[in-house]
Amino acid sequence: MICDSDSEELERIVRSTTASAGLVMRARIVLLAGQGLANTRIAERVGTTVVTVLKWRKRYLQHGIAGLGDAARSGRPRTLDHADVVAATLRPPPKKYGVTHWSSRLLATHLGIGNATVARAWWEYGVQPWRAGTFKFSTDPELVAKVTDVVGLYLAPPDNAIVLCVDEKSQIQALDRTAPMLPIRPGAIERHTHDYRRHGTTTLFAALEIATGNVTATVKPKHRHQEFLAFLRQLDRAYPEGDLHLVMDNYATHKTPAVKAWLATHPRFQVHFTPTSGSWLNLVEVWFGILDRQAIRRGIFTSVKDLNAKIRAFINGWNTRKHPFVWTKTADEILAKAQPPTN
Repeated sequence: MICDSDSEELERIVRSTTASAGLVMRARIVLLAGQGLANTRIAERVGTTVVTVLKWRKRYLQHGIAGLGDAARSGRPRTLDHADVVAATLRPPPKKYGVTHWSSRLLATHLGIGNATVARAWWEYGVQPWRAGTFKFSTDPELVAKVTDVVGLYLAPPDNAIVLCVDEKSQIQALDRTAPMLPIRPGAIERHTHDYRRHGTTTLFAALEIATGNVTATVKPKHRHQEFLAFLRQLDRAYPEGDLHLVMDNYATHKTPAVKAWLATHPRFQVHFTPTSGSWLNLVEVWFGILDRQAIRRGIFTSVKDLNAKIRAFINGWNTRKHPFVWTKTADEILAKAQPPTN
């Protein structure tokens, strides 16, 4: 007999898409036995032998549903501690190998074990010697003050003021593939040639309004303080009223005498500089990443004019579906990670 609670659980196992095939088969055996079917009929329905049916019926009677799981396998227990494998991984390879990091096969040979054992140890501890990343700590003496200032602006902007994240994306290349792209279709991804023709570059100046996600932008052929001044005048026209708080990086173009003089005559423009090597603090960089992934990286551009037109089309489309950019980290949380570790 099968109790109601076991019956519901067995039915759930049979319907599950994640349960192992063996467990599903055992659950079906018990369910069919509960319906009064003979062992031979159950074996035929499930596609197994009568001996197997008898085994799992007996296991259920003795241990319930828990008895349907896989029993511990016999064999020699693992004698090599995965922690030892990981410890060896974290040490640099001997000079005799002439490599910078371990591969699973090289470490296995070095330790005299199988490379599958090394792979399991790496998976268990989350060690990935084949991967490497980059980092950079800011050396700005005003790091704390600048991070506090910019993050405070994001988390608690001044009343009746507009916060704009301003920057430029220079050297955007107009790349045209040497053969027509093969479009996406069922069973095949989009494909294009690895080589391309260059047709020049353009520079995009952009200001992201964090409260709404609206982007004010322009494309220019060069990247000088003259173009940046023209963009500031564009912002002045786009936002004719209220104070404007601009978050910018320390690029030289932003600090020329001409730019400083213009800002001095427009006191409603208040500039907040990100720390040196801290442009990631500028939210417009996030938007530049979206632009690159969605419109540029896989784009095909036959000229700079074509590139500029498609950038403008993306910006127009973005502003129709825009959304606010919300900052969540406090200055203290950022500063705790922005400093190099002390020995």
